[in-house]
This record gives sequence, C-alpha cells and structure tokens, in this order.
Amino acid sequence: MWDNARFLNAVADLLYLAAAGLVVWAVAQAAARTPLLPIRTVFVEGRPAHVDADDVTAALEGRVAGNFFGLALADVRRELARLPWVRQVEARREWPDRIVVRFEEHRALARWADGRLVNTHGELVDASSDAPLPLLGGPAGTEREVARRYLAIRELVAPLGTEPVQVTLSARYAWQARLANGLVLELGRDQARPALEERLARFVAAYPRAAAQLDRRVVHVDLRYPNGFAIRLPGAPPEAAPSRKRTQAHLEPRGTP
Repeated sequence: MWDNARFLNAVADLLYLAAAGLVVWAVAQAAARTPLLPIRTVFVEGRPAHVDADDVTAALEGRVAGNFFGLALADVRRELARLPWVRQVEARREWPDRIVVRFEEHRALARWADGRLVNTHGELVDASSDAPLPLLGGPAGTEREVARRYLAIRELVAPLGTEPVQVTLSARYAWQARLANGLVLELGRDQARPALEERLARFVAAYPRAAAQLDRRVVHVDLRYPNGFAIRLPGAPPEAAPSRKRTQAHLEPRGTP
C-alpha cells in the first residue's frame, strides 16, 4: 500500500484539502469575531408608510449583534418582522459597513369583527388604523375566504354606484352584505344554485328598473331565490328563507298590499 504512488497522492490531496478547509474556517471565525468592520448603518430601501428609522433602531437595538461578516441576517429579518405593519423583510449586506433592508408592508383591506385588520391577502394583522374600513366577519379560519368574497361583491355592485361596507359569513355559512347606500343583501350559501356571484350579477342588472318602479327606498333584498329576488321596504317584517322548491322570481315589495 505504501509503495502505491496513486494511493499516496490521493492521501496527500485529501490532507491538503483538509488543511485548506481548516484555514478557511479559522479565517472566517476570525473575521466574524473581529471588532473591525462594525455595522454602522441600517438603510431602509423604498418609502414604507408605517415603518421609520426609529422603529428599525428600536427593533434591532440590543437584539442583533455582530460585525459585517458575523451579523446574522436571519436575526435581522426575524426582529424586523415583529413590527406591526411588516409582512415580509428582505435584508442584505452592503460593503463595507451597512445592512440594507426592504419591507413589504401590510395593506389594510378591511377590519375584522374582533377589531384586528385584514390585509389584501386575507391575513389578520395586529395593527391599528384610523382609516374608515369595511367590516368583515365569519367563523375562525375563514378570513381569507371572506376577504375574497368582499372583493368579488365590491366589483359586482360597482355599477350601482355603491360598495359593501360590511360582509359577513354566518355560523351556518350563509353570506350577507350591507352596502354603503344602506341596502342589505341576503346572499345565501355558496352551494345554492345558481352560484352566488351569478345571482348577485342578475340582481345588479335588474335592480335599477325594479327600484324605479317602486319609487320607494329599498332596505333589504333577498337573493336566495333561484330565479329572482325579493325586495322588502321599510317597516315590512322579515321574511323566512325561501323554499328550495320555490322558483318564481319575486320583484314585488314584501309587506305591502
């Protein structure tokens, strides 16, 4: 074995590689621990609406340490992600002495029933806002679906010159929407036929003519009928959910002679 030149050369190569690896490791450890090259600046790219330099300083001070080589960027991202309006954080080193961070902030879409905000991804956010926002609500875990449905309803009712100010999903998974003009829409369940969006689009197309014929303010519309909708005027008693067998469209005001 010891007179095998090929084997001895392979052993020598391995020893050289091991020695080189140890040298690189020692240099890296020294670079990470040296007091030279300290981080002097954390630069925030872009113009965050809810995060400023004082927020960044307070989030990192005393929690993240290290020089240019030794600072753990994962720690920087983790601490900055704790800020209320921050959804995601990117961080990178920039020679010779600064860290550059970029924030993706939450964009408030609505307010959830418990007071928290809902962002445009349908995620709950522990942040506060004084902006007038629509109110959403539903069973736990349905935030994303309720936010998606709110956006769909907002688009569908736009031709009426109004928008939803409240969208709720009941414990029985029935939908209700309240519009800015005071109109309440009973939308029913998703499994009903035709689909909820189809029933709502049909209502939006027919409602201006129906409202003009009534010449009175409409307060409540029931869209749970398969082939039409029922209108209720102020002072009329609430109506029970329509029967599945009832298919005739209802355009007359409920509670009137």
